[in-house]
Amino acid sequence: MSEKRLSGEVFYPSEDVISKAHVKNWEKLNKEASENYEKFWEERADELHWFKKWDEVIDDSDKPFYKWYKNAKTNIVYNCLDAHNQTHRRNKLALIWEGENGEFKTMSYFALHRETCKFANVLKSLGVKKGDRVTIYMGRVPEIVMAMLACARIGAIHSVVYGGFSVESLHERIEDSQSKVLIVADGAYQRGKIVPLKAIADEALQRAATVEHVLVVKRTGEPVNMETGRDLWYHELMNLPIASQKCEVEVMDSEDPLFILYTSGTTGKPKAILHTHGGYMVGTYTSLKYVFDIHEEDRYWCAADPGWITGHSYIVYGPLLNGTTSFMYEGAPNFPYPNRWWSMIERYGINLFYTAPTAIRGLMRWGNAWVNRHDLSSLRILGSVGEPINPEAWKWYNDVVGGGKCPIMDTWWQTETGMFMITPMPSVPLKPGSGTKPFPGIEMDILDEEGTPVGPNEEGYLVIKTPWPSMIRTIYNDPDRYVEQYWSKYDGVYLTGDSARRDEDGYFWIIGRVDDVIKVSGYRLGTAEIESALVSHPAVAEAAAIGLPHDVKGNAIHTHVILRVGVVPSDELKEDLRKHIAHEVGPIAKPEKIEFVDSLPKTRSGKIMRRVLKAKALGLDPGNLSTLED
Repeated sequence: MSEKRLSGEVFYPSEDVISKAHVKNWEKLNKEASENYEKFWEERADELHWFKKWDEVIDDSDKPFYKWYKNAKTNIVYNCLDAHNQTHRRNKLALIWEGENGEFKTMSYFALHRETCKFANVLKSLGVKKGDRVTIYMGRVPEIVMAMLACARIGAIHSVVYGGFSVESLHERIEDSQSKVLIVADGAYQRGKIVPLKAIADEALQRAATVEHVLVVKRTGEPVNMETGRDLWYHELMNLPIASQKCEVEVMDSEDPLFILYTSGTTGKPKAILHTHGGYMVGTYTSLKYVFDIHEEDRYWCAADPGWITGHSYIVYGPLLNGTTSFMYEGAPNFPYPNRWWSMIERYGINLFYTAPTAIRGLMRWGNAWVNRHDLSSLRILGSVGEPINPEAWKWYNDVVGGGKCPIMDTWWQTETGMFMITPMPSVPLKPGSGTKPFPGIEMDILDEEGTPVGPNEEGYLVIKTPWPSMIRTIYNDPDRYVEQYWSKYDGVYLTGDSARRDEDGYFWIIGRVDDVIKVSGYRLGTAEIESALVSHPAVAEAAAIGLPHDVKGNAIHTHVILRVGVVPSDELKEDLRKHIAHEVGPIAKPEKIEFVDSLPKTRSGKIMRRVLKAKALGLDPGNLSTLED
């Protein structure tokens, strides 16, 4: 650690935190990785099992279609399950699960291996083989983890569709992936109600010609339509002789596809992001181990959904690769009361907790009392994902949830990156609202329109300059779109689509999507910057900012504000908020309009859908709303 004092508000790690950390000297590790990133990633890969080692670490002969661990043979599931079953971890808990209705299950590594093998044999009996696509459409239940692992074990490519997506979104993804099997739950519990997943799937399947079999997992027990010859009950097949608990793993090339996962843009059809067995395995294993400082005795909870990349990397694969115990909860954070999360952290002794700023702000709105009634002393490290966390929420998370002793790992990454890209580690000094610096072995920069690096505290396009193991390999069946989307703006440089700035200490600050920047009178203002200013006001719980056309300014700022419990909306408060923003950001950022609302349109992963607010304000069609939470 450098002795240099950093500028701004800084939270320094305690000696106790540093002494326990896998990485005690981040700067030394980063220097070694920067000097030879191939050697760094080769040493990390050496910690995992390979049936055959690589001929070369990286093949860049066909840029930007990079290949990692060329000609190596592996299977990510062997490292997630089989490798642990040959050690003392065999009887260690792999998964602890709580249903929204209070049900409870645990699975050891041995049990998860057994059930995954049985599930894999069931899929084989349905004709699923290496390279086939299987769509998975479920809530947060243990079977979704087993379904993903069972596919990967036999070399099938899984395509998980989030359980909140609509008929059209599910159909579109099945059609694009040409899946031959759909694994679906009869329903899912959400805030005490049942989401009819099977009924949604039935409608989607009316137009999906490729699906031959539908495997139905019984979760709610509600009556569902079962089409003869197509639909089969999972629990019935799992009790037949075909579901043997012995299933050899398919030996996969490092570059064989592991999964596709669709990301929704504001326009155009969703992009099918393709990840592979070898590089993705090394990236997720290494990043989770170092950033959340995984130790043998830890209990880890990522409160995302397996249907998103956060769930793939840091609920399913990353934790299992590290042999840790994961907790999974089915329902909403505030159901039936706002202390649901805190009660489970206390009850299960969670050490490592990873969630989204939206959830933090939502729970912060209920005040400190719901948190303080629980003993959260087991917590050691906190994490944040999904969007920039405003300093006000960061401090509440740090002080109230973490008791001032738990470093917050504020992570920036994407579906396309597969792993954390900008992130601290527990031994790194933290600045509220900054993700600190790139992960070792990752070189990132901020460029202007012409491709020149910008100066300190200047805004520009966030780019990645070196390849990394868990990088997107292509857009499935659309390589031209992959090149156009990510590699066409600057030669040989990956464009993230986010804008950012870097301070005088080299800390990165994500401003937001390039399309989430409002240009007012020639000044570029990030929506995140305006929203952070609003949320720093004691009356405000959450906020969203959009730019609307203005005759003089080009764009004017319009904001939607959710007030804290007990705060009464008024014109006086609106004026106070306008003055507050002018003080925090500058007079140019004063909103033209402030509207008090009870809720904001958000995706299931917690991102505010500003385009919906914009379309509504302009009287336009908001487009596909299937990704909305409500």
